[in-house]
Amino acid sequence: MDLQVMKAGAMLKKVKSKSWKKQRHFRLQEDGRTIWYKSRWAGTGHSTFSVADVEVVREGHQSEVLLSVAEEFPADLCFTLVFRGRRGNLDLVAESPSEAQAWIRGVRKLIQNAESMDDKERVDQWIWDWFQKADKNKDGRMNFKEVRTLLKMMNMDMNEEYALHLFTLADKSKSGCLENEEFVQFYKILTERKDMRRVFQDYSRDGQTLTLAELKDFLMQEQQEGERSREHAQELIDRYEPSETAKKQRAMSIDGFQMYLVSPEGAILDPQRLTLNQDMSRPLSHYFICSSHNTYLMEDQLRGQSSQEAYIQALKRGCRCVEVDCWDGPNGEPVVYHGHTFTSKILFRDVITTLGEYAFKASEFPVILSLENHCSVEQQRVMAQLLDTILGDMLLREPLDGLVLQELPSPHDLKGKILLKAKKIGGLEESETLTDEATDEVSDEAEPESPSAENLSKSKFSRELSDLVVYCKSVHFHSFEYSRLHSKCYEMSSFSESKARKLAKDTGTEFVHHNSRQLSRVYPSGMRTDSSNYNPQDLWNVGCQIVALNVQTAGLEMDLNDGLFSQNGCCGYVLKPDFMMNDDSFDPERPQDWDGYTSLQLSIQVISGQQLPKVNQKEGSIVDPLVRVEIYGVSQDQAKQETSYIDNNGFNPLWNETLNFIIHVPELALVRFVVEDYDKASRNDFMGQFTVPFTCIQPGYRHIHLLSKDGTAIPLSTLFVNVKISEVTTEV
Repeated sequence: MDLQVMKAGAMLKKVKSKSWKKQRHFRLQEDGRTIWYKSRWAGTGHSTFSVADVEVVREGHQSEVLLSVAEEFPADLCFTLVFRGRRGNLDLVAESPSEAQAWIRGVRKLIQNAESMDDKERVDQWIWDWFQKADKNKDGRMNFKEVRTLLKMMNMDMNEEYALHLFTLADKSKSGCLENEEFVQFYKILTERKDMRRVFQDYSRDGQTLTLAELKDFLMQEQQEGERSREHAQELIDRYEPSETAKKQRAMSIDGFQMYLVSPEGAILDPQRLTLNQDMSRPLSHYFICSSHNTYLMEDQLRGQSSQEAYIQALKRGCRCVEVDCWDGPNGEPVVYHGHTFTSKILFRDVITTLGEYAFKASEFPVILSLENHCSVEQQRVMAQLLDTILGDMLLREPLDGLVLQELPSPHDLKGKILLKAKKIGGLEESETLTDEATDEVSDEAEPESPSAENLSKSKFSRELSDLVVYCKSVHFHSFEYSRLHSKCYEMSSFSESKARKLAKDTGTEFVHHNSRQLSRVYPSGMRTDSSNYNPQDLWNVGCQIVALNVQTAGLEMDLNDGLFSQNGCCGYVLKPDFMMNDDSFDPERPQDWDGYTSLQLSIQVISGQQLPKVNQKEGSIVDPLVRVEIYGVSQDQAKQETSYIDNNGFNPLWNETLNFIIHVPELALVRFVVEDYDKASRNDFMGQFTVPFTCIQPGYRHIHLLSKDGTAIPLSTLFVNVKISEVTTEV
């Protein structure tokens, strides 16, 4: 019933701000997955979005925008569509509560349907979508001209003679048009995976099925699965073989083989590494921690919008360290914004409320609240009171068990806790009575690069706020020697990217040692007014835990961050390698001097691509794809190699090219696969990427499921590769 209401359409108010509220006609398309909308005045212009891109529907006044118009529109008329990736929310107001409920329930039902589809249903849906797009005259049939147009829409420029040959093969009724089932047949011919059939036939004696023994041989020799191969072979037949006859014979057909290889088990990223699988009982300093800089910003640092939504997005993607820049606000209420700029302001109270609500939805492990404090003592007292009352038991107020230890507690010990990182007067060990206020430097980011540095002066700190700082006391960094002799494990320093890089290059081993005991936070240069990012890898190489990035800015740096933190259940904590946690003299600039050094050879055969995305949406444009493999790690491991480009085929390009790399420190390496549209006249266009920690790679024949620039999945868009990892016997 709700879907019928949506298909009939409705006038909904689209709200962008208190002053921007416009009527739009919204309607669910016949395909049941696309929502179409337009204004009355837009003529032929309209917009669409796929329900698959909607992550969740919030009911009532659950966004800043709808809260700002709460007096004008009752909660039972309001709802918010929250999109995946970095796309902004869509805030809507219905004309009646029943209409609002129909859309809320309807969209939720469609999201649920999309999420519960299996791989076969997704492919069927994909085929139907293409049929709908290409059937221009909407007669439910497709003539050869429509098929030619379809091939171009699908990113494929096929020889006309060959296209006609395939069309004729599928046109069983000889009507000169493809009906529904005939089109499915045409699609199957088009997507037949000859590359996968070759692999299948290498192990199948009869060329039709793999017996249990043959599948076991494939898993052992190609997928390097060792002893578990026989048991796993039976599991794969049970899980992926569609033919009951083959199942009874304990065999796998080409269809089952293909389904296995495109499943998560056949992916390059080991699915076992996706679950929470690391020891979470080590000190906090032994983990890389997913961290956000200027978390309140949706865009750039000069004129961008400050928003609670930015905190929600950062926390949802697993960030465990978020930043709050606090300044004195009107009516005695502190505000959050990027000081001395034109960014908008939000209330500190609202930020902490959002933090309390969303802190532990994506991960149960501790959140560090990095406070950039520019407030007067009076408003600091207000901040302390708000933290105390809003966060309640979530806020860590004193050392665990009342003990001050020689090392930091673990993520496991601190589950469900929010830790305040700020200046603290005195230490945890001291029992002296502090005065109500004391003097210290105002800002953590006191490096010359920080725009506020020139305005620094001595500022007073309230005792109430100071008392809430436990394991993350901000201190000025003097030197590694000073830290070794005088610093406590709960004291931590912040470094600008340039200072951290210089220390990493000049004194890498000492930095590694320092970071085995204390937390270090690195932040982007104040010159990055566009909220661009630096490469986090250089800082992970010396064990810096809190490498803060502008998570709102897509690109290589966030790809690396997402790649590193995709493992261990996306919980925001990744255990550092052993040599960064003990007394090994590891120098990232000279890894071969380290006692435990062994290098590995990584060989990647890039075989083919499947349904790569179009860059230019014009009907006739077709991509010329190439694949580049990039290695990020210690400086000796940084490398890039690429395949040649394939002319006019983004649908099923075939490369069969092998790229080879030597990896000196596998534990720190990330491997990024990038697909680009080659352009001889200008810069290549980005098409998709996937970044995986080297230690999480599954060897063998694997599919790489590509992600957009935004980090969201591109449906059915994959690369097929063969990965081999071996020890290097002689130095290369």
